[in-house]
Amino acid sequence: MLRTVLACFALLISLQIKSQRPEASVGRLEHIEAFASEYVDSRNIDVWLPEGYNPKTEHYAVLYMHDGQNLFDSAFSYGGNEWQVDETLGRLLASANVRSCIVVGIWNTPKRFLEYAPRQPFDLMTGVSQDETRADRQYGGMPLSDDYLKFIVRELKPYIDKKYATLTGPESTFIAGSSMGGLISLYALAEYPGVFGGAACLSTHWPLRLQANNQAFTSAMIRYLAPKLDKITGKIVYFDFGTETLDSWYEPHQLRIDSLFREKSYHDENLMSKKFEGDAHNEVSWAKRLHIPLKFLLKENQ
Repeated sequence: MLRTVLACFALLISLQIKSQRPEASVGRLEHIEAFASEYVDSRNIDVWLPEGYNPKTEHYAVLYMHDGQNLFDSAFSYGGNEWQVDETLGRLLASANVRSCIVVGIWNTPKRFLEYAPRQPFDLMTGVSQDETRADRQYGGMPLSDDYLKFIVRELKPYIDKKYATLTGPESTFIAGSSMGGLISLYALAEYPGVFGGAACLSTHWPLRLQANNQAFTSAMIRYLAPKLDKITGKIVYFDFGTETLDSWYEPHQLRIDSLFREKSYHDENLMSKKFEGDAHNEVSWAKRLHIPLKFLLKENQ
């Protein structure tokens, strides 16, 4: 609920400073105001281009990231801290630790919870669990995640591929996010394996509810994922969690998910799941360890 309130506050602030644009410390940021969609509410998009971006001589992998206002410029983030995506990727690219890439930051809206909550696993929960979850998160509607993914796959990606020098195949297209953004990233990979080649899910909010030990959604996610994983064993998947604040809830959930992936023939080459002692559920912690999933997704030998 707090993140939703903060997201609404951020949207109001962004409307008040509409003449301003986020800026990158490394590379170049191109801002698209109110990108329109037939599927979901319009939202801002930031496209990060690395130093030396040259569409005439090179094509680039693409990383799509949720909660876009928190990625590059702390003046626009609703927590006052940013992921430092540009600085981190700048260092990795300079040392040749990752493939050349661009980043598409998709801003969230006041419907963040509904857009990021995976609909098909949600439908697998009992009606009581669904009602309790919506009441707990103070939402009356059903998840909008299927439409949100249609927006990314059918509208945003074609726009990005047309405007920028991208490598368009799944082996060069990735998706990432934290908390609820982790859930929707994994859901995107499962629903569109022909589009995405990997997902990074940081501090994934498996409970969905604001109750640490509620396993209803995790169980539903496992039921949903089990047949899907047989078809996407070659995809790259990264998970992590910390031990403080909201992240302290996640370990028993993540262990169940990890077990499922291992049962489905995932191994160290395409699955990484890490625990970070002392890390909390915030942008400071995610920025500190962001280089790890970036290097895993964007390995040079892909």
